[in-house]
Amino acid sequence: MSEQSSIFATKSKEKSGDRDHRRTINFNIGKYNAVVPQGKSQFAELSQARERAKNTKWRAIESLDYYLELFEKNITKRGAKVIWVENAEQANEEILKICKEKNCRTLVKSKSMVTEEIHLNDFLSKNNIESVETDLGEYIQQLDEEPPYHIVTPAMHKSKEDVAKLFADKLGTDPTLSPEELTLVAREKLREKYVQAEVGITGANFIVADIGAIAVTENEGNARLSCAWPKTHIAVVGIEKVIPSINDLALFWPLLATFGTGQRITSYNTIVAGPRQENETDGPDDMYVILLDNGRTNILANEKSRESLYCIRCGACLNACPVYKNIGGHSYSTTYSGPIGAVITPHLRDLGEWKHLSHASSLCGNCTEVCAVKINLHELLLENRHEAAEEGFAPFAEKMAWKIWKIAMLRRGWMNLANGNIKGKVINSIGKAWTRHRSDLVFPKKSFNQQWKDKKGRS
Repeated sequence: MSEQSSIFATKSKEKSGDRDHRRTINFNIGKYNAVVPQGKSQFAELSQARERAKNTKWRAIESLDYYLELFEKNITKRGAKVIWVENAEQANEEILKICKEKNCRTLVKSKSMVTEEIHLNDFLSKNNIESVETDLGEYIQQLDEEPPYHIVTPAMHKSKEDVAKLFADKLGTDPTLSPEELTLVAREKLREKYVQAEVGITGANFIVADIGAIAVTENEGNARLSCAWPKTHIAVVGIEKVIPSINDLALFWPLLATFGTGQRITSYNTIVAGPRQENETDGPDDMYVILLDNGRTNILANEKSRESLYCIRCGACLNACPVYKNIGGHSYSTTYSGPIGAVITPHLRDLGEWKHLSHASSLCGNCTEVCAVKINLHELLLENRHEAAEEGFAPFAEKMAWKIWKIAMLRRGWMNLANGNIKGKVINSIGKAWTRHRSDLVFPKKSFNQQWKDKKGRS
């Protein structure tokens, strides 16, 4: 068992037994499930819309080099600088270089799971630069010194009482404040940081190739402030976020809103196409776009797993997954949790160390059923398992167990060899991982083959 597999087993066992945790997450997911049908009602043909989105992302990913170069060409015309980086270390170093050039001591950040992926906050802290999360959920998690729990709602596992207690401990507020009052406290604290910050960092929901811009969708407006108020704006984006045309946003924005939060459209939808131009009064003096690989080309090179790059990070598969709803986001120990995280993490990192995530699934197919762009997630989980076995990462005991099972299944005599009591003892002894928390498996005294033989008098 790998180190990460052992950590996952420990965390998931702890969380699945925590009834308060399960009650909170299922309550919040229940609210999501209640509003999603309202968002879906805006589509006359929802299945067709999802199919169109999938085909659009297929076109973008299959011609990824062309569209990324087109994006770079168009956005640099308006004065933005594009930086290509291969991994987290290069990305952090490039951001630090920019911060040093701008004498940055305080940085505000919004809408960027990619910066969680590269652990930017810890890196900047070691270099004496304060990095402040400005989205409310991310801000709550930063105060509690925890990573995001969910890719859309980072503090989904916290109740309003949990947040009130956290604010009281960290900010000295009244522990009985309502959610509305807590939001106003956060707003007051964060507005000061916008004024102080020399640099603002955002992610991007989409890279729009034909006009050379990034598109950001949000409900709080913090990304707009982060990219417009400081004098320098840095956008850190995974290379898979590209879409061919600005016209595609008419499909992707409402689709992301519906499957992400159940809205018809989010409150703020912004297109950023460079720094402030000569005839403009608002915006940063400089804009940098950091295009991050960090293992994405590994997925691109894999013809079967390539489909996972279509993901628009709506989080619907997490909300639908029975495993996620029981063990929660932190059990995965990855930036991207749930079904999509289980699919992509072994390719973004190390298959041998992270293959266990692909086994953390019932293969019920619910993730595929709810995916906004119809990614065959449960099939990709199976593909990961297959690749891990092909590359020899399966433990010796597992290999031997399946070998013996295959031999037995191909020989009817072996299957009929012993009665149900003996079979039950053997199987229950081997399958302790299953029976440890469940009743023993019960087998009939005679197999179906034997019963048929007795009834019909022939084989």
